[in-house]
Amino acid sequence: MDIPRIFTISESAHRIHDPITAEKLATLGAALRLEPGMRMLDLGSGSGEMLCTWARDYGVTGTGVDMSQLFTQQARLRAEELGVADRVEFIHGDAAGYVSDEKVDVAACVGATWIAGGVAGTIELLCRSLRDGGLILIGEPYWRQLPPSEDVARGCGAESIADFLTLLELIASFGRLGHDVVEMVLADQDSWDRYEAAKWLTMRRWLEANPDDEFAEEVRAHLTSEPERYTAYTRDYLGWGVFALMPR
Repeated sequence: MDIPRIFTISESAHRIHDPITAEKLATLGAALRLEPGMRMLDLGSGSGEMLCTWARDYGVTGTGVDMSQLFTQQARLRAEELGVADRVEFIHGDAAGYVSDEKVDVAACVGATWIAGGVAGTIELLCRSLRDGGLILIGEPYWRQLPPSEDVARGCGAESIADFLTLLELIASFGRLGHDVVEMVLADQDSWDRYEAAKWLTMRRWLEANPDDEFAEEVRAHLTSEPERYTAYTRDYLGWGVFALMPR
């Protein structure tokens, strides 16, 4: 079980696998008013930066689940580095359908709502692990401006314009799903730059170190096309944010 290799190569140097910076992640943690002893579940936890830094800064405990073997190992190493390995656990596995044995104060899926077929299914899944009065965190793209054509939407990595909502529509959709939006932290273009552009140097260094790898041709194709694709499409059209919700 693993994610496509292009991601484990291009994002191997990332601590955060979404367009949110360490500073914005800290802002989100402070905004949620986390307290020592709170328990978290993070589905699609990546390299564990959110759970590890919040365990260090706020004394939370919790579990992360991710399909990537590499990212799960990086999360465990990060927990050791920050001195929180006794407070957080990282499981290599499929987060789809994962429900915590113990109810949690914060149930998160930040940037991986595909695990349950989209936002609605992911919220329903997270609610199964959530204690009464707890918080749900959803990280999700939205259109900063509607693409003028389906080709532009595909250039942003979507299959169609219908894949994402505008920010207003996304906020309204949470209400229709029976949840109050109680906080949000949004990426900006600098956040996107740090997420996307950091991949390019990683891919170039990987190519230099692995010229004969059978996957080198695909990595070269990505490195050649991605800077222009990102600049032409994603940077202007696609937003991203983490939204804190509470069931009504």
